[in-house]
Amino acid sequence: MTRRLRAEVWIVLGLSLGQSAVYAVVSLIRKLSQGPLRDSTATLNQSRDAVPWLDLTYQLLSIGFALVPVALVLYLLSLDEAPPVLKRLGLDGSQPLRDTLAGAALAAVIGIPGLGLYFAGRELGITAEIVTSPEKLYWWSVLVLVLSAIQNAVLEEVIVVGYLMTRLKQFGWGLPAAIAASAVLRGSYHLYQGFGPFLGNAVMGVVFAWWFHRTGRVLPLVIAHTILDVVAFVGYALLADQLGLR
Repeated sequence: MTRRLRAEVWIVLGLSLGQSAVYAVVSLIRKLSQGPLRDSTATLNQSRDAVPWLDLTYQLLSIGFALVPVALVLYLLSLDEAPPVLKRLGLDGSQPLRDTLAGAALAAVIGIPGLGLYFAGRELGITAEIVTSPEKLYWWSVLVLVLSAIQNAVLEEVIVVGYLMTRLKQFGWGLPAAIAASAVLRGSYHLYQGFGPFLGNAVMGVVFAWWFHRTGRVLPLVIAHTILDVVAFVGYALLADQLGLR
């Protein structure tokens, strides 16, 4: 059983965020080969086509297909002889107010120091300039950015925290090792942004993995992550011109 589950974990990560981590490492190497990280740019949520309706179509398809690995891990966990998978991961919506307040608190705890770490990384030259929205905006751009934020949150928190922590516990891993593995994975697929975001996201990974261990709930983490990304994506889209960021 353990051997099968180990193979399952490698396959899931190879189809999702483990694959992203490999690409992030290659992207980082490319940036370093071209000069200092402070002179490079990491662009998120890029336009996918010059034709507006095709751009929207590609954006929505990308968001939808990115969530397929989430459906896969929920299905795989549902095969275990355990409580229903949504209850098992704390995604059942049974504590909406508590989960929302906890998510907002976690977003504040992570977001404010994270912003400071980004600017510190830029000053130290270990972080690329991060552009979180496309230059050309349409009437639907903000909605797509919000959907992208939700997609990122669901994908990362369900797989990197809920699924991975559950499986590592079944493998007999101790808590420090499981938290470290989850945190390093989270940091690794942000390496295309530089070493500062790797560190910041790894710290976030420690906090989120510890939270899941203590509470057994992923939903507050999804809410917190969504808040952070919505502020970053939509805030940049609305304020970049005023702040001279583009």
